[in-house]
Amino acid sequence: MLRKITFLMLLCCAALQAQETEKTSRYTVGLAYGNGGEFNNTDYTYTNNYIQGQIYYSLNPGKKWEFQVALQPEVNFARHRLKNPYFVKPGESDETRIEYMKLKDIREYILNVAFFARYNITEDFSMYAMGNVGPMITDTETERLTKGFAFCDVFALGTTYKFGKVGLDVRVAARHTSNAGLQDSNAGFNTKNIQFGVIMPL
Repeated sequence: MLRKITFLMLLCCAALQAQETEKTSRYTVGLAYGNGGEFNNTDYTYTNNYIQGQIYYSLNPGKKWEFQVALQPEVNFARHRLKNPYFVKPGESDETRIEYMKLKDIREYILNVAFFARYNITEDFSMYAMGNVGPMITDTETERLTKGFAFCDVFALGTTYKFGKVGLDVRVAARHTSNAGLQDSNAGFNTKNIQFGVIMPL
């Protein structure tokens, strides 16, 4: 009898510990898909679709105002076409202008580092603001951005709703890419995006 009571007590303690661990879990992982395009202009077109992995770390889990940092590796599939032939630098050849005006498929590989300020309205529903900066490699030369190393900056507003352990996440974002003047072409791209994702605690 004593063994049974001891065993039941141990099971209860383990269950309580598991619940406590779930409530205070600092790590969350997620996967998201997003798309968008340039702000209205007459000089060029730019559209993007991307897949993003997510690893969140909470600095104060369970608090009303919760602060998180996250790594968000991303592959961005973009399409770009120059519409204004006079955007290129003076002295460029006609061949260069023609090349820049062709439709281009661009791949961007980014390691986003983000900071979240999240307000937990209920246990299941929260809203947040996010700031993000990260190194990026782009594989295609354009008149706006030199091929190679650059940066990706994002500001977003979003919301998360939890169904049990799974959270559905939606955010709208303004995105800027440029190379901080480290290479010759640095006008970059500015886009508005919407992103949908799922997140789960570890």
